[in-house]
Amino acid sequence: MKVLIIGSEGMLGHDLVDSLSAENEISTTTIDTLDITDINKTIKTVKEINPDVVVNAAAFTNVNECESKFDLAYKVNVLGTRNVAAACREADSALVYISTDYVFDGTKGSSYYEYDQTNPLSAYGKTKYLGEVYTRDILDKFYIVRTAWLYGYHGPNFVTTMLNLAKTNDTISVVNDQVGSPTYTVDLANAITQLIKKPAYGIYHVTNSEYCSWYEYAREIFDIAGIDIEVKPVTTEEFPTPALRPEYSVLENYNWKMEGFPEIRSYKEALREYMGLL
Repeated sequence: MKVLIIGSEGMLGHDLVDSLSAENEISTTTIDTLDITDINKTIKTVKEINPDVVVNAAAFTNVNECESKFDLAYKVNVLGTRNVAAACREADSALVYISTDYVFDGTKGSSYYEYDQTNPLSAYGKTKYLGEVYTRDILDKFYIVRTAWLYGYHGPNFVTTMLNLAKTNDTISVVNDQVGSPTYTVDLANAITQLIKKPAYGIYHVTNSEYCSWYEYAREIFDIAGIDIEVKPVTTEEFPTPALRPEYSVLENYNWKMEGFPEIRSYKEALREYMGLL
């Protein structure tokens, strides 16, 4: 198939290029070659490439900055997504839209299924959810892929942040009352590569299996790295941030399993592989 990856310079974008190029004809755009907030340029670019599938990996993902720069987050995550969806409609392309666990408020107390009620708490969550709405409203052929807690080789992430903090600190405080599923961008990219092979359109939760708190995640990172450091569990209340985050946003990969795709490996196994590459 012909696949266009928008946002190929990002952490996920790099891995999408590697995964998708094995069996598909790949075209890419970056923030420098396509501003998705420009609807005319977006439509022109997609129509010229005329792909079977567009993967939109372009987004404003800094969760805290989205609070103070809401207009920019809205332009990129909402209107930018609308523009890409409109371009896909013009070119009769299917769209993969990358969404987030932050579309949920985290109060359910158990894993979220694709059909559960959304209720985003943050500007980031709200704008990503509205991107979902535009995708569904404009297109018939779409895969909305909600994922969580991404880390990968081509961008800053929680793992590298922890390892860098350990170089200059004896003790690190990490939040212990937010729970989710750390997800390796390589595994997410490979899942998307499998997903687009059939027209099983809809909403998918795609994360590595198993889950943890940020505190448990940090402990796992230091155990794998063999770093002896005190990790102190703290509450969200003790460690406030500009953006509200869901307490329990574990995603159940239900539609993925119902379509017969194989279970995605544990975040612990993926983390060990990733850290072996650092």
